[in-house]
Amino acid sequence: MLQNIRVVLVNTSHPGNIGGAARAMKNMGLSRLVLVQPLDFPAADASARASGADDVLDGAQVVGSLEEALVGCSLAIGTSARDRSLPWPMLDPRECGAKAVERAATGEEIALVFGREHAGLTNDELQRCHFHVHIPSNPDFSSLNLAAAVQVLAYEVRMAWLTEQGAPAKVEKADAGELATLDEMERFYDHLEKTLVDIAFLDPEKPKHLMARLRRLYGRSAVDRSEMSILRGILTETQKVARGEPHKRKD
Repeated sequence: MLQNIRVVLVNTSHPGNIGGAARAMKNMGLSRLVLVQPLDFPAADASARASGADDVLDGAQVVGSLEEALVGCSLAIGTSARDRSLPWPMLDPRECGAKAVERAATGEEIALVFGREHAGLTNDELQRCHFHVHIPSNPDFSSLNLAAAVQVLAYEVRMAWLTEQGAPAKVEKADAGELATLDEMERFYDHLEKTLVDIAFLDPEKPKHLMARLRRLYGRSAVDRSEMSILRGILTETQKVARGEPHKRKD
């Protein structure tokens, strides 16, 4: 189950923090580390701070974008240290651990996403996550070291996993389908945005927060692959109508 949970670090500037995060992960039984454009990796400082978690570092996947890091995931939870202009579904660390384990237990791929040491995740990056998690640290000294933040969430994941191990097996819903992955959702959002422009519902010069709000809407809906096929079909036929092309009628 825990192998279905990946830790994603975005644009980490100090290799020691990567090593510290790897150590925190191994302490709690997590092993999958994904690094998005790290400034310096591999590096001796990372190995030194890992303190025996070299297997996590050796298995780390280095990618060029957050989109690539989330390929195959059906749930992404992004860490956020401050309020954002657009409200988003929020979790505390305990809720984050419980939700990650609950979904991982069904075989889904889960990502816990951490941002840059000094700036965190951008709004665009956070909008690629289904939920945001905020660690309620002391407001007079709220800045957490990256590895410490990873440790907090990894601990909550482990506690939820230990609880899950002692719980009776859950009965899955008979009609539950395989959820669309984040990369499939990204292709849907791109298709949706182009369609909204085609029908003049979205002005690309003045988009405001429309796509962000639609991401939030669909992100909390747990769209499965069958539903995604229907949605993409609707968009395709809508574009044909907008262009005056022949289209299928669903009777």
